[in-house]
Amino acid sequence: VLLDEPSLGIAPILVKAIFKQIKEIAKKGVTVLLVEQNAKAALKLADRGYVLDVGKIALSGTSEELLASEKVQEAYLGKKH
Repeated sequence: VLLDEPSLGIAPILVKAIFKQIKEIAKKGVTVLLVEQNAKAALKLADRGYVLDVGKIALSGTSEELLASEKVQEAYLGKKH
């Protein structure tokens, strides 16, 4: 399944429902390729992630690695305090 910005312009309550459905699809063994600006939500359900910068892969790793990455925190998630 390919999803391009499924949360764009959608109310937060619906975004939660959409991501819940994406998680259910993935649990069934279906590969999900997700392009998403909401990095935190995407990484919470992803096995792996890739961060693009000007069309090139700038960072890649498991979702846990990317969520813990200082670079990702500062650029996309808001720096941890």
